[in-house]
Amino acid sequence: MSEESYIKLTKEAMSKAYVPYSNYPVGALIITDKGNQYTGCNVENASYPLGNCAEASAIASMVMGGENKINKIYVMTRNDEGGIPCGGCRQRIREFSDESTEVIMCSPDGIKDRIHLSKLLPQSFGPEHL
Repeated sequence: MSEESYIKLTKEAMSKAYVPYSNYPVGALIITDKGNQYTGCNVENASYPLGNCAEASAIASMVMGGENKINKIYVMTRNDEGGIPCGGCRQRIREFSDESTEVIMCSPDGIKDRIHLSKLLPQSFGPEHL
């Protein structure tokens, strides 16, 4: 698939977000090392901290699909700077990634930035440390 298709899928995921409290929809698309795709959106809850981030939802979908290696992850918000994973999601992404995993931050207009996970979460703690 083309990168344009990936951006479209990420935007579709964002459009499905359940965000009645923050009105801050987020969509995520994971491309695995096998080339498969898994999407997720954020889902809020009246007990606000119990919601799910889009990245966590996409990771859960990937795991349910029997995979565990993220090659790339697209994250989209309506912000001009694009979707920047929160600290918790950076660690979640790290669990299924390595330092070369690419995080692509998008807005509905397209890609705003690309960064390797090693730059987004330097000196990270991962499964190999246990």
